[in-house]
Amino acid sequence: MEPFQAYLIYSSVALAVIGLGFLAYQYRMRRMRALADRLQSLVEERTAALERLNQELQRLTATDSLTGVANRRRFDEALDHEWRRAVRINAPLACIMIDIDHFKAFNDRYGHLQGDACLRQIAHSLVSTVRRAGDIVARYGGEEFAVVLPGTAQAGALRVAEQLRIGIEALRLPNDASPTAPFVTISLGVATMTPTAGVNPQTLVAGADRALYGAKRRGRNQVSEEPV
Repeated sequence: MEPFQAYLIYSSVALAVIGLGFLAYQYRMRRMRALADRLQSLVEERTAALERLNQELQRLTATDSLTGVANRRRFDEALDHEWRRAVRINAPLACIMIDIDHFKAFNDRYGHLQGDACLRQIAHSLVSTVRRAGDIVARYGGEEFAVVLPGTAQAGALRVAEQLRIGIEALRLPNDASPTAPFVTISLGVATMTPTAGVNPQTLVAGADRALYGAKRRGRNQVSEEPV
């Protein structure tokens, strides 16, 4: 074999080896990029799943499991948030405290399963009436509910409270054990104030609570107000 021919053969083989190596390198890089893309996709999927789980956990920790409305913790957070906002913009803030009349007697008469069903129906009625963005209905504890109405003066809060009372009365849920009416009724206490810095938000709740007890003392199934 002539030296020149040998050189051509060796050169061709060398180029072929280099070419094959380059193709193998490209293939390996494509595989690595595909793997990296897959891993990135998996990370994004897991991150999105964790975010959804976190949102669901936050919702559960802020929701009353029986009625589906906000729980006491969420109520306190919302009240604090709306209080600080009202201080900044010098706006009124209203609170309505609600108690189901003679609910213990209802439970004794109809049983706790019916009592739970009653609580759910009342919660649904309250939420159906209080519809503005920013308003919140919460189960405060036991048979008590609470409502926060941002930007609402006393007259407006009293109107909402009366609508809530009428809505529950209209359900006509039987309660033969009640000396107030043959159906389930509620008593409501309303308090409104323009929050100022340095005042505890619970001052508003305490005022609504005093008004609630006033409604109960005066015969129940009514709305009462309390100056704060």
